[in-house]
Amino acid sequence: MHIQRGFETPDLYRDGWVTIGNFDGVHRGHQAMLATLVARAREMKTRAVVLTFDPHPIALLRPQQTPPALSLLDHKLELFEQHGVDTVIVYPTDHALLKLSPDEFFQTIVLDRLNAVGMVEGPNFFFGRGRAGNVETLRSLCESSGRRFEVVAALSVRDRMVSSSEVRALIAAGEIAQAVEMLGHPYRLRGVVGSGAARGRTIGFPTANLDGISTLLPPDGVYAGRCIVGDKTHLAAINLGPNPTFGESARKFEAHLLDFAGDLYGQTLDVDLIARVRNTVRFESREALMQQLKADLIAVRTLANEPSRE
Repeated sequence: MHIQRGFETPDLYRDGWVTIGNFDGVHRGHQAMLATLVARAREMKTRAVVLTFDPHPIALLRPQQTPPALSLLDHKLELFEQHGVDTVIVYPTDHALLKLSPDEFFQTIVLDRLNAVGMVEGPNFFFGRGRAGNVETLRSLCESSGRRFEVVAALSVRDRMVSSSEVRALIAAGEIAQAVEMLGHPYRLRGVVGSGAARGRTIGFPTANLDGISTLLPPDGVYAGRCIVGDKTHLAAINLGPNPTFGESARKFEAHLLDFAGDLYGQTLDVDLIARVRNTVRFESREALMQQLKADLIAVRTLANEPSRE
């Protein structure tokens, strides 16, 4: 897959099938669009091209209202590649772009820059200054310029329409398993391992304390997940929040990696959340906490569909 920062190499993106959007989370609705995009591009023996934005346009227009991100750019790119995209143009969003009317955007970007032969979008696509253009606007512009256009119907999971907003709401409510079902992949967080109290090591449950996480965090609790270290993936029990058993009120993100031994301090780690295990609880003793932690590890293995080794 080719990655362009802006419109660098026309031969890698002109005359292709194109989809445009933010694709936050690259959820199952986005994936359906990508599948259609790639299929149409293959039928016409041309490229499947994604145009996305960095930063999110809202960050320039209404920075105080910018929603917390569901995915970092490099993870988006990884997911695009997994779904067969040939070229991704990461457009450095600027005010000049945001001032374009729908007609100007279509002429400048879709025709002049991309010379797209066809376009694929979802039903809630808006474009142009003030989000004045919608899919019907785009359909009309494509038809009048001889471009093909296809709208991919919205998907639903458990009677909820799949969207970045819905995924965000589920994560904010701690409903990680349902969010993952909508995403079609685990929910990934990234941070740098910093120093902690090292108390977990003394009770046989060493943890990596992650700092600098910029994507949306779920509520306090214990979660099942996986942690990527180098080229290996380990199951992980994640505690998010304070440690009331030891009188600590600071909110921390701590990951205990199963079947791992080593020093992770200073490393950047990706942690994929799979499901919520339980709420944060204050235990009456260290022994009671240790018993619960052992039960948590069994739950983590179960939720990750791996037989317990306890």
